[in-house]
Amino acid sequence: MVQMQRNAAKEAGDAGDGDMEVDGAGAQGAALDPGATGLKRFEAAVHAVNEEIEQQPAVLEGGNLRDYQMKGLKWMVSLYNNSMSGILADEMGLGKTIQAISLIAYLQESKGVPGPHLIIAPKAVCPNWRNEFERWLPECEIILYDGNGWERRALRDQVLRGKFQVIITHYDLVMRDKATLTKPNWHYLIIDEGHRLKNHESVLARCLGQHYRSRQRLLLTGTPIQNNLNELWSLLNFILPHVFKSSASFDEWFGTIGGTANATDGDLMVQEEEELLIIQRLHQVIRPFILRRKKSEVAKELPAKEQKVLHCDMSAWQKHYYKQIVESASIGGETGRSRALANSAMQLRKCCNHPYLFQGAEPGPPFITGEHLIENAGKMVLLDKLLKRLKENDSRVLIFSQMTRLLDILEDYCIYRQHQYCRIDGNTSGDDRDNFIDAFNKEGSEKFIFLLSTRAGGLGINLASADIVILFDSDWNPQMDLQAMDRAHRIGQKKEVHVYRFLSDGTVEEKIIEKAYKKLALDALVIQQGRLAESKAQVSKDELLGMVRYGAEKIFQGSGGTLTDDDIEAIIRKGETEQNELTKKMSEFSAAAKGFSMDGGDLGEFALNDAKKNEQEFDGEVIKSMVAANWVDPPRRERKTNYNENVLLGVGRAPKGPKELRLPRMQQYSDFQFFNTTRLRELYDKEGAYLLHKHQKAQAKKAAEEAAKEAGGAAGEEEAKKEDEEEDPNAPQPLSAEEEEEKKELMVAGFSEWSRREYQAYVRACEKHGRADLESIHSELQNVETHYPKSLEDVKKYSKVFWERINELNDSERVIKTIERGEQKIQRKVEIQDVIGDKLGEYKNPWRDLKLQYGQNKGKSYNEEEDRFLLCMTHQLGYGAWDELKLEVRKSWFFRFDWYIKSRTSQELQRRVDTLTRIIEKEFEESGAKRKGPAAGNGPAKKAKV
Repeated sequence: MVQMQRNAAKEAGDAGDGDMEVDGAGAQGAALDPGATGLKRFEAAVHAVNEEIEQQPAVLEGGNLRDYQMKGLKWMVSLYNNSMSGILADEMGLGKTIQAISLIAYLQESKGVPGPHLIIAPKAVCPNWRNEFERWLPECEIILYDGNGWERRALRDQVLRGKFQVIITHYDLVMRDKATLTKPNWHYLIIDEGHRLKNHESVLARCLGQHYRSRQRLLLTGTPIQNNLNELWSLLNFILPHVFKSSASFDEWFGTIGGTANATDGDLMVQEEEELLIIQRLHQVIRPFILRRKKSEVAKELPAKEQKVLHCDMSAWQKHYYKQIVESASIGGETGRSRALANSAMQLRKCCNHPYLFQGAEPGPPFITGEHLIENAGKMVLLDKLLKRLKENDSRVLIFSQMTRLLDILEDYCIYRQHQYCRIDGNTSGDDRDNFIDAFNKEGSEKFIFLLSTRAGGLGINLASADIVILFDSDWNPQMDLQAMDRAHRIGQKKEVHVYRFLSDGTVEEKIIEKAYKKLALDALVIQQGRLAESKAQVSKDELLGMVRYGAEKIFQGSGGTLTDDDIEAIIRKGETEQNELTKKMSEFSAAAKGFSMDGGDLGEFALNDAKKNEQEFDGEVIKSMVAANWVDPPRRERKTNYNENVLLGVGRAPKGPKELRLPRMQQYSDFQFFNTTRLRELYDKEGAYLLHKHQKAQAKKAAEEAAKEAGGAAGEEEAKKEDEEEDPNAPQPLSAEEEEEKKELMVAGFSEWSRREYQAYVRACEKHGRADLESIHSELQNVETHYPKSLEDVKKYSKVFWERINELNDSERVIKTIERGEQKIQRKVEIQDVIGDKLGEYKNPWRDLKLQYGQNKGKSYNEEEDRFLLCMTHQLGYGAWDELKLEVRKSWFFRFDWYIKSRTSQELQRRVDTLTRIIEKEFEESGAKRKGPAAGNGPAKKAKV
């Protein structure tokens, strides 16, 4: 490949600027002709072998590829034909998954390359890959390599035997199970969300680069490369390690020459020319290996995406907390550490979202959902108004937040307003995640809202059935918000998508959004215009302090909240106007980054004009306004009291207040303990409702008595007694004697003494021995450490209830499949034992006379004497005793000089016995002979490779 680039350099000619030592021999210097001709020649050299693809592979059954997807397939096939790796960097929602599957289908159909291929994706996205394979390429044999330890053990045999074409797994298992997954010689290594490899020193990047062998590599990423040349080099180093070897040389060659400090107008003009040259160099090197398309360019039929920033004020409670946080941050702001300021910024963001995110802010106990949940947060008032309008318009809504505790509040709100919803966050299991997505996307679904955490719910999820995206809070990384929007704005969307970003006025959120927009413009420059100037990776301490203090003057001057009562239409119109102004402002900053043009960009001009403007305004009133905006009054001096002598001695202590009501709480039972939690919850709710009613009634009575005493009349006390005697017939009632007895029985009816560890051991034992072998299951459970050892009778009782009520388990389908898979293996062992027994029964002395019909392709690794011994000894020891079989081989007198068979491992002996078994099964099928225990539903035996 390096030689090919050298040839391209020879054809393109020398640019005259020297050669870049990327691979030690000037490989990338080949691409430095600044003209368009040089670029075309270099790209033509990389894609020298060109293959015309007129139509999509016939084995693709899920539908027709779009034109741009066919072009993407052609580009990937061109890389394959030229033994190159690449990065498919299409914008999110354009079907990178489908294009990668089409490449595998093309290799299988046109090149005769069935695999093996390894696909690595985020854990949450792996099931989606499996679903897309089942839809588009059902003939492909795939393994979703996931699960706990004992589930993966069952998959390792398939991997080692090579009974697959594609393995789908996630980042963690690639590192944890590399001993298994590095065994195959992978044809293609496909990495979804490939920007995870932007740090070449990360554990994942080093593990993949050093241990996984593959002919070619393909990265899929919809996130533009960020403003850091080292990250770009890391991706290129992973796909082309022999070309992009040196990070220092790469950065030196494409780094910005000179600086803007103390530069004259002439110096700036020279620097702009140098930056233009850098852009051309960068593009000529990376363009042949990276393919990126935008939705606006290729998916013109996709409905538009409209963004609006909706402003709201904070409530009095929010402003109270905000003021306290700003005061504490300002005390040590000048000398404090950046981490402390970052924590303060995070606390301010919590305050902007909802005051109940702070411990002790929510009134209670008892904690009762009501209007206070909405009225105490400005964003909740805005959300309540907006959702009412959206529901009337038959829209469906995705609500994203970074804070899972805020999702808890939104969940309470949905229950209070009776909105049907689903929820996904970092704690949602893979099965639940798929079920929620299917329930939301189902035709005619009544789910109105989908609550998602930005980080966990923003990757690999197709929720195109929603047309509204609400960003309750903004992420520091704007790419996360873009990915969240693209859950709805993607191929398959039929409505115009509206994105509403909530913003609390005059708070730290304004600065976060401002920085996010600037970072998006710079990201566009990096991926499309090269790097013009290095940006800081982290926010400095001074910037953090400025963000924390931003808007503090308004907060400190205001005494209470001024939640807007504007009509929601007016709020949206105002947000649309401000969004247009912001878009116009940012377009001036990144005008040159709109396409893949080579005009050099306007960043230098923008920076120059901005500097001149600042120079002109650096005077009088501007300075005063800057100081006023960032000034925070110092806190008042207060004497700190460590203790109070009177309180310690009990002098003047106020009488204790009324005891807090403690409602009875049902113990949390696990599903595998098989309690009737539905009925128990009904009884607990009834008991709690009665106690709450009784408590409220007692408080009302006491208040009435105190009011009567203050009035000083006996008539008031008589009236209070009369009200107390009048009982509301619809008031909650206590549990009856029968219900109390039922509650006691239900609380002991389950299996509370069974721990999760014992339950998992029981399932594993059922898989290993079969559900009917209770003695073996009991024996397995004896190895589990527990406070309550289980007798055989305990196991029998639990097993009876387990199989009667197994559908009550949250993951019942997975458990049933696991156990049935284990029972099939047990049955298969019995069948193999019978097959071998039937074959040996045909001979008086099978150790000497056994004959096998190998066919024309008899192998040379094992001879007939060795095969006879393996079959006879397997029948004697039992199928599955591979370690014992290995010992018998080594002890046998027959093989004292046969080093080959004595050096075979247990796994290799197992594979040989399996091969011989298939030979016997094929022989029986051809002869029509019947044998004991025929394999039900297993189909014809596979052709054995000897």
